Amino acid sequence: MLNITTFLDANSKRLDKNVLYNPTTGNKYNSGEILSIISEIGRILKDLGIKKGDRVLIYLNNSEEYLFSLFAIWRIGAIAIPGNRIFTASELEYIVSDSKAKLMITDDDAKDLIDIETYIPKNISSFKDCEVLEAENTNWDDLCQLQYTSGTTGKPKGAMLTHGNYFTAIHNECDVLTLKQDDVYLGIYPMAHVGLSWSISALRSAAYYIMMEQFNIDEYLELCKKEQVTVLTGMPPVIHSLTTMDKREDLKTVREIVSGGGPLHKKIWKDFHETYGIPIINAYGLSETIVIGTGTVIRPEDYREADRFESVGHPVCFSEVKIVDEMDSSKILPKYEQGEIALRGPAVAKGYWGNEEKTKATFLNDGWFLTGDVGYLDEDNRLFITDRKKDMIVMSGWKIYPTEVEEVLIKYPAVKEIAIFSVDDCHRGEIPVAAVVWENENDSEGLLGFARENLSRYKVPREIYDLDELPRVNGWKLLRRKLRKMFKK
Repeated sequence: MLNITTFLDANSKRLDKNVLYNPTTGNKYNSGEILSIISEIGRILKDLGIKKGDRVLIYLNNSEEYLFSLFAIWRIGAIAIPGNRIFTASELEYIVSDSKAKLMITDDDAKDLIDIETYIPKNISSFKDCEVLEAENTNWDDLCQLQYTSGTTGKPKGAMLTHGNYFTAIHNECDVLTLKQDDVYLGIYPMAHVGLSWSISALRSAAYYIMMEQFNIDEYLELCKKEQVTVLTGMPPVIHSLTTMDKREDLKTVREIVSGGGPLHKKIWKDFHETYGIPIINAYGLSETIVIGTGTVIRPEDYREADRFESVGHPVCFSEVKIVDEMDSSKILPKYEQGEIALRGPAVAKGYWGNEEKTKATFLNDGWFLTGDVGYLDEDNRLFITDRKKDMIVMSGWKIYPTEVEEVLIKYPAVKEIAIFSVDDCHRGEIPVAAVVWENENDSEGLLGFARENLSRYKVPREIYDLDELPRVNGWKLLRRKLRKMFKK
């Protein structure tokens, strides 16, 4: 048996200390109280007819309710679908239809958003003394989560993550961060993202996890100082913000900071290191590998060789990495030659839910996973990411697929042709912009209004450029790289 929630059983029997604090509500919990709460939520879900293997969508803001609902779903052997609260109704409807989800855990504001049975968790802190529910007998390969990630076709794909995948990810993140019971961990990652696994790892180690429901730089710094944070989470925009200010006093107890969700520009990394002297855990992984469950990372001990501030480091425990030819994945490329990054290890997802064709193309029979990212390995087997095989845009950790956005915006009557691409942004890494060929007159404001109504906020283009025609190869294949070059800032 392997049910990943059982670390709470072990911690509750040997420790009597608070392991979770939510500054927004003021609530604090020890491992035993968390175990009681998720047990009661699990019983409620079972009373609603949820059984082992059933899919349950979570559609909440970052909160205690989100985290405990996720654990409860895992506890009873069901399969969680973490939904982002900024998803539109049409995006949720597709996920529900594709996964055949039986229930949505949400709040009063969204209970009627789509046609599905709902459960609204309320007064969960009153569940602290409820009887513990025995964990469902699940195995290494049993699914615990469908992590939906958009594809270049515009249709999201559900990465099938297992209890074994999460076991590996938690092990590796505890190892990389050298988490201990006396650590204080400040988590900022969205709970709909696999980056939440860092926070679960903090709970596994019985560190003190401070949950930020919504990121605010002033509160972030105040919490660092007041709670004497030792392990800090960040992402490129956060780290960039810190380089524009001198907050060494607020961060004086921090021994390491995690960066993930997108590329960290060399200058920002170097500036941060020179200002604060705090090692950045620069990690590389994907939803399909639960961040660094199978991936690479720069650790504090790597800083003797990290003077170039470009690498995402070496493979973590149990992981393998290689570079293959983009057109022939059976051909392994030599050191320093760029190609597609392939990963192999026990945290690689089982494939994509209900998508055999894409699974076969991406998850190879010998266990290698083709990431779609381009990079190279140096003589010490350190990984460097240089490009993306796909045209995916990464803005502040959010993945944006141009085709998906284009398929929505081309429906606007004034648009004749449209291309979505990225331009560099020092703060957010990249931002999405649009090149438009209009039917008649420019109607940028109308198009942006249409985009806001039909797309999640982060997918809305930040700028619109007018063109008489889009650059194409022989009038056919769109040249996004040429657009990026044309409008490079």
